[in-house]
Amino acid sequence: MSDATYYIGLMSGTSVDAADAAVVRFDAAGNQPRILATHAQAPDTSLRDDLLHLSQQVAGVSLAKFGELDQRVGEWFARAALAVMEKAGVSAQDIDAIGSHGQTVRHEPDARYPFSLQLGSASRIAARTGCRVVADFRNSDIAIGGQGAPLVPAFHRSVFANAEHNRIVINIGGIANLTVLPRHAVDDPHAVTGLDTGPGNALMDAWTAAHLKRHYDADGHWAASGRVDEALLAHMMADRYFARPAPKSTGREYFNLDWLRAQIDSLASRPLPADVQATLCEFTARTIAQAIDEYGPGNEQVLVCGGGVRNAELQRRLQQLLAPRQLTPTDEYDVDSDWVEAVAFAWLAMRTVKGLSGNVPGVTGASAPVALGGIYQAAQLDN
Repeated sequence: MSDATYYIGLMSGTSVDAADAAVVRFDAAGNQPRILATHAQAPDTSLRDDLLHLSQQVAGVSLAKFGELDQRVGEWFARAALAVMEKAGVSAQDIDAIGSHGQTVRHEPDARYPFSLQLGSASRIAARTGCRVVADFRNSDIAIGGQGAPLVPAFHRSVFANAEHNRIVINIGGIANLTVLPRHAVDDPHAVTGLDTGPGNALMDAWTAAHLKRHYDADGHWAASGRVDEALLAHMMADRYFARPAPKSTGREYFNLDWLRAQIDSLASRPLPADVQATLCEFTARTIAQAIDEYGPGNEQVLVCGGGVRNAELQRRLQQLLAPRQLTPTDEYDVDSDWVEAVAFAWLAMRTVKGLSGNVPGVTGASAPVALGGIYQAAQLDN
């Protein structure tokens, strides 16, 4: 083989719609990622339901159930890894490591004893694939005072920072986050900032599932059919999260259907379901635009990735709010917008294997750069 290295990134976000897997080739310096193959492994319906139930704390979950879910998610991720290896035509011997983000079920960086909890047994993934696995990325950052999120800004800097242009990268998954890349970030990693801006697709997806029995609002058609309820929008925008300064991060444990229903119940009159969806779409766009106006250096090039890129109505509203800045999918900068996070966790695994830091203290609030996660070796069985 050449001096190039091969890693797999595994990622499932707060929408719990698929385990995204990517086989990525890096050059000898650990730069210039090239995607060799991708695969989206949908979870079993029962597994998805159990994970959503757990993440929203609808009711207590026994330790037996919790342990079972950890193994089921590990098996789900292992299947995704094996499928993408087959697509790429590579074997375990070709792969330096798998970077597995896991499935977040609780994120509490501001608790008395801060933590971030992801399911997906790394030992099971290692055993099933024959590859070593890097996992539990977030708690390494939290242990030294960070939020443990967002973790993709270091990767964004490595591939998107530009000496001639200020740039902002918006990742719109279940939660939306942004990375601010001023021109001098090319030479100075301390110049990078970022934060979770609030809900991305999570509330829109949850509301769609509750009313239309679908996983998401395709192209934002349902949102486009309604009208924005200004009273509901104002009430949501007044949430204390948006007044907090960065560094900050959030998740489904905060922004969920219970939170949304509490906002609706506070109104004098209840809006129609389609109007709530329209308002949620505007809410996501407004909170992203507000964060860009607050934290951006001005005159930025705005790059967009994540599932929200496929929501035409959300993109239309974002473009209106951010004009004259143009929204550009990261596809035009050589990283497919659907696979940025999976590639990012392959890159973070590579950094950890090499003993290099993966967090950005200016983003997470950690006291220092640190290598992220733990390494789980593949079993070496005697013949």
